[in-house]
Amino acid sequence: MSAPTVFVARLAGAGVFDPAGERIGKVRDVVTVPRQDASPRVVGLVVEDRGRQRVFLSIGRVLSIGGGQLIASAISERRFSQRGSERLLLADVIGRTVTLQDGTTALVEDLSIAERGPGEWEVHELFLRKPKTGPFGKGPTTLALWNEVRHELDAEHDTEHLLAALEELPAADAASAMLDLPTQRMIEVAEDLSDDRLADILEEMHEDRQLEILDALGDHRMADVLDQMEPDDAADLIGHMPAERGETLLELMDPEEAEDVRMLLSFGADTAGGLMTTEPIILASDATVAEALALMRRHEVAPALAAAICVTLPPYEAPTGRFLGMVHFQRLLRYPPNERVGTLLDELIEPVLVSDTAAEVTRRMAAYNLVSVPVVDPAGRLVGVVTIDDVLDHLLPADWRAQEEGSHG
Repeated sequence: MSAPTVFVARLAGAGVFDPAGERIGKVRDVVTVPRQDASPRVVGLVVEDRGRQRVFLSIGRVLSIGGGQLIASAISERRFSQRGSERLLLADVIGRTVTLQDGTTALVEDLSIAERGPGEWEVHELFLRKPKTGPFGKGPTTLALWNEVRHELDAEHDTEHLLAALEELPAADAASAMLDLPTQRMIEVAEDLSDDRLADILEEMHEDRQLEILDALGDHRMADVLDQMEPDDAADLIGHMPAERGETLLELMDPEEAEDVRMLLSFGADTAGGLMTTEPIILASDATVAEALALMRRHEVAPALAAAICVTLPPYEAPTGRFLGMVHFQRLLRYPPNERVGTLLDELIEPVLVSDTAAEVTRRMAAYNLVSVPVVDPAGRLVGVVTIDDVLDHLLPADWRAQEEGSHG
């Protein structure tokens, strides 16, 4: 079965609806970032909301595209601001001239985007019109893949090449590559990276270097990047700031993201609450195996979090209703898609309390060979999970990232 494709020109003005069917805006453009030796990756859409403000809609929040409309889980409340590495397909690409493999030129009249995986879209084909050969009518049309044509280069080509390379590298390698750059160049590159990619890269750096880069970008951009970081990483970073500065940033952050960070900051650094992340996969007991696996496959879910799901009573966002149990990925694979996850709970896995020490959490994970362990409050509500990478960060020397960076400085 071929991957779904959508022509971009037909998206212009398409309605954006929430899952309940309420109209929340309309599409104004498609946002992409370049990739080395590959078609550009779609990172989101520019949406005009009901207040006629243009905001960013992450492609990961788009649930479906079709029939002249989009269904999305939510849209941002912040005005869209184009980064240097980003290209708007309607504004920046359609209408430009490209050179074909035979040396002739053509005009980009439209282009399609294709879904390559859950929440993963890329530019697919260009719909091109060649120059007319006679005095009447229009020139012939043709289709071509992005990499089958030569695109006009501009002064930003070198920067785009570097940004494309950073998009493709694992986050830890991209962090090392950035740290190899002169400081001013590193800041310039950080300015052009998308918020989510910069967040991924910063999470692989020592807090001192994180602050050096983010301070240069200003409070509003820093808040945008903190919104995209894992809540525990954002809490660690804010915890290294003066209290007044941290509060200023929390006020600028998305309220839901800031609430998670505030909760984490309230726990001691050497406790389960201080180690945990607040964004595990949470489902009701009557959810099916198929639903669980679909959530695990989403590209924005970290591998350690995708190793298991947590089952609770409502509400299903931390802090949830009473924690019922956990189901590991491997067990889900052994049962039919319509099986209810509430029947598959692993009775050997007991949650830890937010107040339990990091040493107790580490012993529990080692004893039961766990990739993650659920964390509950005294009322038995799930508030997060501690993953194996959280534990490793705690066990390694405090300056281990700085030592890694020293080999690149």
